[in-house]
Amino acid sequence: MDALSKSMDMEATVVREGKTQKIQADQLVPGDVVMLQSGDKTPADLRLIKMRELQVDESALTGESLPVHKQTEPLAADTLLADRTNLVYSSTLITYGTGVGIVTKIGDQTEIGHINEMITSADILETPLTRKINGFSHVLLMVVIGISAVALVFGWLRGQAGHDLILTVVSLAVAGIPESLPAVVTVILALGVTRLASKKAIIRKLPAVETLGSTSIICSDKTGTLTQNEMTVTQIRAGGQRYDLSGVGYQAEGEFNQAGEQIEPQSSATLTEILKAGLLCNDSRLSQTDTGLRVEGDPTEGALITSANKAGFYADDLLQTLPRLDAIPFESAYMYMATLHQRGEGKSPIVYIKGSVESVLPRCKTAVNADLQPIPISTETVEADISEMANKGLRVLTFASKEMPMGTTAVTHDDVASGLTFLGLQAMIDPPRPGIEEAFYDCYKAGIRVKMITGDHIDTATAIAGQLVDGWAPAEAKMHGVEFKLHAINGSDLAALEGEAFDDKAIRTSVFARVAPEQKLQLVKSLQAQGYVVAMTGDGVNDAPALRQADIGVAMGITGTEVSKEAADMILTDDTFTTIRDAIEEGRGVYDNIVKFITWTLPTNVAEAGVILLALIFGKAAPIMPLQILWINTVTAVLLGIMLAFEPKESDLMKLKPRDPDEPLIAQGMMKFIIIVGVMLIFSVYLVYIQVMDGIGDLAVAQTAAVNAIVFGEIFFLFNTRSFRHTLSEVGFFSNKRLIGGVILMILLQIMFTHASFMNRIFGKAPLGSTVWMYIIAVSFVIFLVVEIVKWHDRRQNSKKR
Repeated sequence: MDALSKSMDMEATVVREGKTQKIQADQLVPGDVVMLQSGDKTPADLRLIKMRELQVDESALTGESLPVHKQTEPLAADTLLADRTNLVYSSTLITYGTGVGIVTKIGDQTEIGHINEMITSADILETPLTRKINGFSHVLLMVVIGISAVALVFGWLRGQAGHDLILTVVSLAVAGIPESLPAVVTVILALGVTRLASKKAIIRKLPAVETLGSTSIICSDKTGTLTQNEMTVTQIRAGGQRYDLSGVGYQAEGEFNQAGEQIEPQSSATLTEILKAGLLCNDSRLSQTDTGLRVEGDPTEGALITSANKAGFYADDLLQTLPRLDAIPFESAYMYMATLHQRGEGKSPIVYIKGSVESVLPRCKTAVNADLQPIPISTETVEADISEMANKGLRVLTFASKEMPMGTTAVTHDDVASGLTFLGLQAMIDPPRPGIEEAFYDCYKAGIRVKMITGDHIDTATAIAGQLVDGWAPAEAKMHGVEFKLHAINGSDLAALEGEAFDDKAIRTSVFARVAPEQKLQLVKSLQAQGYVVAMTGDGVNDAPALRQADIGVAMGITGTEVSKEAADMILTDDTFTTIRDAIEEGRGVYDNIVKFITWTLPTNVAEAGVILLALIFGKAAPIMPLQILWINTVTAVLLGIMLAFEPKESDLMKLKPRDPDEPLIAQGMMKFIIIVGVMLIFSVYLVYIQVMDGIGDLAVAQTAAVNAIVFGEIFFLFNTRSFRHTLSEVGFFSNKRLIGGVILMILLQIMFTHASFMNRIFGKAPLGSTVWMYIIAVSFVIFLVVEIVKWHDRRQNSKKR
């Protein structure tokens, strides 16, 4: 909200009492007349009454990737936000032209104020990990209290001495609680944050690391996230020929291909002419920034500059031989631009025109062939070419030229009203980012659905989405039991849906175009209500409510507004979808390691509590004391358990389906290992304790043996827990060198714990003989073998099911 307030801190030029003056935007009132010019930030919501070639960047509010051409004519009351071309909105940027508008809304009543209200109303949800650990903690607490109460009653009925009974019950309670769990979970999450930062994803809220791994649906913005956010000419039609251009963005890198064969652009006179026309009939330029080339002006003109640069033509050089004499700037009323150029001594000047097909084609009398010779024009062929390219989501510009009489130094609309020569078409699109198709496929294999939510037109959005899924997503593929097709819907159609119809469309639709901010928020809430964990990406103010509502809000670090970053849980420093894919994989690895730690540590608590309970039942002294239990739980957690945080991600994480949000923290498969190992530890530790008591009769030695039996059982089981889907050889014995180092250090400390005299005094122990040591190692190795056999059996059963 603070960031949103800062974005509204601006001045306004108003006409009051017949005088033009500047005031602070917060002093505006409805009815004020505000003057706008290029570079201004709109101070309030305005209804335009006058304008000249006004263009406004509304991307932060509506998601529209290109500047919007404004007009003053009335529109229907139900016109979508992104299509209200006679209005300008608070905090949007004037990129071209001038205008005058009357203030209609200020402050919280503006569209951006409405977004502020939605941000505050969005629910802040608990993360899946927080919910699961809270539930797990309550269940564990009840179990420990219950067992301790039973032990207290049982000991009292047996007439055990009060001091000894209380000490035993306290030992039992301490043994049952995994004290290290909060610390280790925090360490694992923090390490995940560090790894994500190295992959250009900044986590703002620690639990968000794990939430990423639970993601089942990604609602992604299109412009800049899935695409380059740099318009690129990909196809040219000239002289009856088709030319395809490679390369993306504004870098002059790429090839010209004709019928699949690379060609030199200078080999075609007509191709050369249309490239020159696009470069000369142009008011924009490319400039180098820290992040690469950026266009100063219209992105479509930047694409035309780049296509000419790829052929070796540059504006500075070309204007030396074809200097500009005059120009007709682009006007929305005419939908074209024209420039007049001198062609050299003895040659007549030439006009180059670019614009929409509707404005330029009817003015053309002739066309040119591949050799730049005049031929009759076929409007049907041109319109068919345009229709074909438009169906692919390409933005098409039409080019023409006209020779002017000698001595002409100015050009008017009447000069280009007829008699033009059609040069051809240049078609462009904001292309998908490199590697995005692979990222989509990885999400598809991982059972994660991707939905495109954009302010762009539905044809453009569908074309981009088709490129991303074409070739790998089968038409009838099913994910989560839902038929996967490239369904698309417009915001106006979505607004007509309610209840179950809206929920059904929310899950079945892949592309949402021209959607309003409140619709984005509604979509996220609908998907969450249907049980999905939703990641939402965005960069504009309009995305902030949905970012805040989503289970994991992802803001763009480069193009994102401060408002969107403040509302998000994660910020991408490179603005790419592939980083989201990498972050989800990292999140799955983090959750995997948390589950491995819990699966590893709980059998210890079960064993500690179990041997104390057995001793109480059989009337024996407690095999382990509270201080010894704290030694086991604390030292092993630091030297063994935390090392699981450094366990490398397993190779098949992105081949697994997303976890069910309602699945307990310890799933049935892991609970089996906790029970098996816990029971085996109880009996092996108790047998070691009883054997030493019967053989030696020294309680201190027996307790020392029991402590070591638990510790070495943990060490051997630690290697089992490194993976429950792969063998130790597949994982790599030395792939986690920190774990190996922790085991070696733990063994050395345990030897010191057992045999150092000062440790014996502190913990009330006694040294062990070699026979007892061998027995401890033997029973611990048996645990390792049994677990490996069970894992082998599970893998075999799973392979049969597949």
